[in-house]
Amino acid sequence: MPRSVACRHNGAVSDAPAPPRPDGPQHRGPDAAGPDAPAAATTGEIPAPADATAPVLVGCSHGTDNLRGRAAIRSVLDDVRAARPGLDVREAFVDVQRPELDDVVEEAAAEGRGVVVVPLLLSVGFHVKVDVARAVERPGAAASAPLGPDARLVAILLDRLSGVGLRRGDAVVLAAAGSTDPAAARAVEAVTAALADPLEQPVTIGYGAGAGPSVPEAVAAARADVPAGGRVVVASYLLAPGYFHDRVLEAGADVVTAPLAPDERLAEVVLARYDEARLG
Repeated sequence: MPRSVACRHNGAVSDAPAPPRPDGPQHRGPDAAGPDAPAAATTGEIPAPADATAPVLVGCSHGTDNLRGRAAIRSVLDDVRAARPGLDVREAFVDVQRPELDDVVEEAAAEGRGVVVVPLLLSVGFHVKVDVARAVERPGAAASAPLGPDARLVAILLDRLSGVGLRRGDAVVLAAAGSTDPAAARAVEAVTAALADPLEQPVTIGYGAGAGPSVPEAVAAARADVPAGGRVVVASYLLAPGYFHDRVLEAGADVVTAPLAPDERLAEVVLARYDEARLG
């Protein structure tokens, strides 16, 4: 069955057939994990023994009520486990879902284990600077930088845009969640610049909250300038389906790309952040 990408044409969301997924496990497509996907695939193989000397990797996301969003985040950690067998990888959340981050860190510490919390977030902000920072205020615990900016995230965005058939004359808006933290805005601007370069065209920014312009405002501005026959295409700089992606779909663009996850390159970024924190 062909997969679909979320597109908006003339104000209505449709499920248009998407092109075949690129070959290779590093390019797993956005519908690879369904909402009811298990936490890990059962292959019949004996799992690698846990490395008790390495710090526990706690992948911490915001949390969501969206089942597809939960599956997408889970896929990132499943890919981390597959990429580094034996590493103890645990999931935690700062809101909506359980277990809570503080509880997961405390449990690992009670086991006598070191901990590295990797925020499954694309930029700094309140959750990184407050929730995550508070959770690692104990001996043997550390936190990494968030996932973005990173060249691998830009590569995923480029693939998502290619997948929806971006063409010359289309206007591109990068949709980010947003934060009141100026460092978050600088990180998004860095990603935008890195995306505009290979596209050889300007890319504007719209935010879901905390900063401006909003995604609907950015889409409206882009439409005012798009040439005849061109479309407004939103590149979703969001990790997974959920509240913000739903709002992006309502922002009036002609086409909206799928979020970044699932994609096995995200596991590469997570492990890079983990290694930076544990070795630094």
